[in-house]
Amino acid sequence: MRNASLEVLVVGAGPVGLTMAAELARHGVSCRIIDRLSNPLPYCRAIGITPRTLEVWDDMGIANPLIDAGLWIVGTRSFLNHSPAQDVQNDLFGLPYGHLGIPQPETERILAEHLASFGIAVERPVTLTSLKQDSQRVQVELLLPDNSKEAAVFRYVVGCDGAHSAVRRLSEIPFEGDQFPFTFMLGDVVLDCDLPRGMVLRAIRPNENGAPDFLVAIPLPERNRYRVSMLAPNTLALQAKAASSDLAHGLQTELPGPALEELQVVADRLFPQKLQMSDLRWSSLFRISMRLAARYREGRAFIAGDAAHIHPPTGGQGMNTGIQDAYNLAWKIAQVLQGASPDLLDTYEAERRPVGADVVSRTRTQSEQFGRKQTAQEERLTETQVLVNYRTSRLSRESVSESSESLRVQAGDRAPDCSGLVRANIRYPFRLFDITRGVSHVILLYLAKFAEPGQIELVEKLSQKLTDAQRPRCRLVLITSPDAQPRDVIGATILKDSTGEFSSAYMPEVNTGYIIRPDGYVGYHGRPLTVHGVDDYLAAVAGSEQGVQEKSA
Repeated sequence: MRNASLEVLVVGAGPVGLTMAAELARHGVSCRIIDRLSNPLPYCRAIGITPRTLEVWDDMGIANPLIDAGLWIVGTRSFLNHSPAQDVQNDLFGLPYGHLGIPQPETERILAEHLASFGIAVERPVTLTSLKQDSQRVQVELLLPDNSKEAAVFRYVVGCDGAHSAVRRLSEIPFEGDQFPFTFMLGDVVLDCDLPRGMVLRAIRPNENGAPDFLVAIPLPERNRYRVSMLAPNTLALQAKAASSDLAHGLQTELPGPALEELQVVADRLFPQKLQMSDLRWSSLFRISMRLAARYREGRAFIAGDAAHIHPPTGGQGMNTGIQDAYNLAWKIAQVLQGASPDLLDTYEAERRPVGADVVSRTRTQSEQFGRKQTAQEERLTETQVLVNYRTSRLSRESVSESSESLRVQAGDRAPDCSGLVRANIRYPFRLFDITRGVSHVILLYLAKFAEPGQIELVEKLSQKLTDAQRPRCRLVLITSPDAQPRDVIGATILKDSTGEFSSAYMPEVNTGYIIRPDGYVGYHGRPLTVHGVDDYLAAVAGSEQGVQEKSA
């Protein structure tokens, strides 16, 4: 039996599994990642990247290469029942990033290169065939490329292995839901059209008694190339239904894809002017299931991404939700392996399963109403995923005098970014994300003038407390008003809010503090911040008290 002191096995090397392995490695956890396929799939499946996922990649240090490999999705041009075109531009909503389009093979390539920088390579083709666990370990059996079998032991196993997840099946986790009653066609084609670069193209003919007739063309980085999708004709739909299982989801690779002529027929039917397609690189039939795992954990086995939730691709939520699953789980596994209580791992399902349930429900509704109403601005903001919060999590705590509902930022919210933060003797300003990036918790303490003796005493006590503490790792960042003349404090980063963006985003009072989790969410919010509050919260994360109290005003 092999046991090379590797702590975690990641099963599945799509974007979710690659993120999981890379984040474990960044947090100092040794891991191994396997995939049953000999090579990554070459097809352009998931494309859309939400602003929140770009923030995740920013923290991981890989946002720039991924942006360079993609293109910005700037808006949508729609034709409804052959009516004149209507253009809707994507609103950035004041966020650090817009919506990015990048083919999934490119996403996987860059994530794999990032993982390789930690000395970890994907093992292919390796299949998980058996999983047994006790209170201390998980014993697995793997089928290797030469058809031999290997036994190995890990502390944890994470299944990022898609809709047909072996980890979910071997852990006997129910995958509840049903199939979408329609089959779709996908194709990678060149379009002869005058669309501005980065615009989505769609044509819709609503049907009150059934699915709308539609065509959606998502732009790809290569000029004039698009990934098109539309309903499949009945003949192809029946073939796909006959060949698929109850869990059919995604590309139906066992069947031949539609011909270019079959895609062109739909375009001719829906667009008022000729939309010529050419240079078909690949095509496929596509089926959708809508399912949510009954739980995201069975003992020491976890599931994430499509292994935990599958749903219509409306709004590009699926892959992004899975990446954020991994981002949430990785730091918690690391904390536990570094000495925190295993109870911390219970918060993964508590925080992420409601997100998965919401995405399954919302994308189903949007798909059923596709073409019957315009997408409201509130829905477009929801699809950025920056509104996802963990306010009800036991890891979210507030100690404030006023009602939490009146606060701009609450415990459990994503910590907003802002710019214009100036540090002494450094010429250029910082973004807040520059300061919080990394694997530690970060205390943000707003002091305004930083001149009162009580403030100096508070900062020195906090600095000493963090120096003495063993777990979890935490850094101290002080933010002052633009005209403050702060004294230097050992162990603290001091920044001036030179443009007032921090004050505008957080609306803090003097001595307001936030503890930002390693995944960029506000764990603790104190008005005023106290050493006792910080100490209690960090002790709770480490598991040295009986859980974290429910958030209260």
